[in-house]
Amino acid sequence: MATITYIEPDGSERIVDVKAGLSLMEGAINNGVNGIEADCGGVCACATCHIYVDADWIEAAGSRTDIEEAMLDLANEVRENSRLSCQVKVTDRMDGLVLSIPEEQR
Repeated sequence: MATITYIEPDGSERIVDVKAGLSLMEGAINNGVNGIEADCGGVCACATCHIYVDADWIEAAGSRTDIEEAMLDLANEVRENSRLSCQVKVTDRMDGLVLSIPEEQR
């Protein structure tokens, strides 16, 4: 279990516990976090679960895959710390991870 801080598009923080093995997207959906649409259900076929991982947590979140890179081409305002939350699996070492959700998903 890891405690994850989701900063919603309006700037409010939602701090939730997410079971290891679930994706950051599943953690958001399961806890009613605003801003994660997840239109494809988590199969990396859209970019509606786009997030920005806090700089202190980039390494813990891992690297983007090639397919994730391709899907991020569909997202708005992609940054170096952009990820698709469906592609980041939670581990116990992510306890305290902070991420932000863009104002608009595409």
